[in-house]
Amino acid sequence: MRPTGKRALLGVVDYTLAKRAVLREVRVGLKSWADVCDAHPELMRAAKHVGEPTRRDCPVCHRSKLVLLAYVYGDRMREDNGRVWPLEVGLSLAADRPGSWCYVVEVCRECFWNHLSEAFVARDAG
Repeated sequence: MRPTGKRALLGVVDYTLAKRAVLREVRVGLKSWADVCDAHPELMRAAKHVGEPTRRDCPVCHRSKLVLLAYVYGDRMREDNGRVWPLEVGLSLAADRPGSWCYVVEVCRECFWNHLSEAFVARDAG
């Protein structure tokens, strides 16, 4: 399905392959659980208060559902630059400001797993 509305103005970078590589390294013992479950306390606080629940289980602990957070960066963001947002708000903010980026991070509130899931960049409408 092709995106419509403001989402049509966003280019997408998907980090699924990078996630699979990290999880494979944990599975074969090249990285430990502690290496990948290292969310910063501020990220965990944001996950608790702003994170949007998903139906996806944590790929590391399998005990909790992941939550998603959006961080938006851009020259036109002023005091909101780098702030955490609910997903739809973050995408909308980025779409309204060409050149801005919205980074979507998945977080497990149980084991502190965190990974950059997707990045969206606002393109010019032309």
